[in-house]
Amino acid sequence: MRNKIDAVLGRTLVLIMSVMVINVLWQVFTRYVTGNPSSFTDELARYLMIWIGVLGAAYVSGRNLHVAIDILPLRQNEKTQKKLKIIVTILVILFVLFAFVIGGSRLVYISYVLGQQSPALQVPLALVYIIIPISGLLIMYYKISDLKNMKS
Repeated sequence: MRNKIDAVLGRTLVLIMSVMVINVLWQVFTRYVTGNPSSFTDELARYLMIWIGVLGAAYVSGRNLHVAIDILPLRQNEKTQKKLKIIVTILVILFVLFAFVIGGSRLVYISYVLGQQSPALQVPLALVYIIIPISGLLIMYYKISDLKNMKS
C-alpha cells in the first residue's frame, strides 16, 4: 500500500511541477512577446507552489529523506537511538495532527463558509487549502507505518 501511495504522490508532484513550468513559461511569453501579460498565471503559480511544497513534505516524509539533526542520536547506543526515533516520530504525528489535519481542516472550513475566492482565478480558496489536511493525513499514515515497522 505504501509503495502505491508513494508512486501516486510522486506522479502527482511531477504533474503539478509540469503544469507550473508551463504556466510560468506562458507568463514569460505573454509578458515579453505579446506585451500583454496574462492575468491569472501569477496566482496559479503561487497556488501550485503551495501544493508542491506541502505535498512534497508528505512525499519526503514518507521516504524518510527529510532533513534531520542527528548529532545526539549518533552518539547513543542502538537501544537509545530506537527510543529517540520512536519519541520523535510520535512528536511528528502529534504536530501534524494538530497543525495540518485539525488546523488545516479549520482553515478549509472557514474559507468555505466565508465563500472566499481567489482574485484572478475565482476558485474557492478552500480548494487551495484542502491540500494541507490531505498532506497531514499522508504524513500521519507514513509515520504510523514507520512506528509499526520499528516495533516489529
